[in-house]
Amino acid sequence: MKSDKSITYSQVGDDYNTKDPVNKLSQQAALSTVKNLKEYGFEEVFQTRGESAFVWKQNDYYMASVIECLGTKNLIADELRKITGKTYYDVVAHDTVATFINDLSSVGAKPLVAHAFWSIEDNLFLQDEERTADFIKGWASALNLAGATWGGGETSTSKGIIQPNTINLAGSCVGIIKSENRLLIETKLKKGDRILFLKSNGVNANGISLTRALAKKLTEGYAEKLPDGTLYGEALLTKSNIYAKLVQDLLDANLNLHYITNITGHGLRKIMRSKRSFTYFLENIFEPLEIFKFIQRNAAINDYEIYQTFNMGQDYAIFLPKEDMEKALEIVNENGFEGLDAGYIEEGERQVIIKPKNITFKGETLNLR
Repeated sequence: MKSDKSITYSQVGDDYNTKDPVNKLSQQAALSTVKNLKEYGFEEVFQTRGESAFVWKQNDYYMASVIECLGTKNLIADELRKITGKTYYDVVAHDTVATFINDLSSVGAKPLVAHAFWSIEDNLFLQDEERTADFIKGWASALNLAGATWGGGETSTSKGIIQPNTINLAGSCVGIIKSENRLLIETKLKKGDRILFLKSNGVNANGISLTRALAKKLTEGYAEKLPDGTLYGEALLTKSNIYAKLVQDLLDANLNLHYITNITGHGLRKIMRSKRSFTYFLENIFEPLEIFKFIQRNAAINDYEIYQTFNMGQDYAIFLPKEDMEKALEIVNENGFEGLDAGYIEEGERQVIIKPKNITFKGETLNLR
């Protein structure tokens, strides 16, 4: 280590206190456009405005759409390539797809058609044939894993905006929800619902600015080794889980899913994404992966800060009745994932109480909608 000074997410340029009010202002402005949807005879599902995906009713079924971006994870791949010689752009593409597919799936939607948005400084980026081939292969592979069709996209040349030989990555997807009982919205949450956690396999696409800042403090940078011998950079580039088919399997089994929160930005505060007055009691959480322990130890971050920045081993929070938990866990395991009966919700102050860590996140710390 070069320094023991603590690093926080807001210090590295991503301050939710600035970003979230802008998002809410955009949502308010968006309400003025609802009339345009009504002109076609369709109806928005108002509860999904400001959620992970937007849903509208179209005849006797529902449609959902979402757009998401990767952030700066590809910059880690660029630096790590200098060390190992691998491009890692199959991972970069996969994780970009995972960001929007997992958001779309959280409302119960089956992904249909995805589009890509890639912005480069100039065509120099595309002339690296190995990197480009790995990237395109990874994008198609991830969409096949999600069961979605790649419909096209846009590759924007943005000289003067994008840095030389880098790329800004995003994507969108449209999905379908075939019946109301498969639509997952906050009004379905009930007192006594259990919380099923799905175990993450890495940092995914959030908190990356902090992990990059930490690399600058480490003596060996991204080549610094974790206790198990894994390079720090490679541990950051583990492919994110994609849950599209799992969610559909859970719904196909007629389990009474009520709501899903994709735990991305805002860390475990995201569990209380719903605006309703519920207290979320976490009795059990997954043991953090070694990469999270490494980040916390070397960036000198306290529990409160790191659990409101990273997923810390919790990818998805699925809310469902107690009687459906056992079957849901079986289906999770059958899909190759690990689940945990983590806790429950009760009526009361909007907050998340993480009992094993003695942490409480108050409702006012998460104002997304």
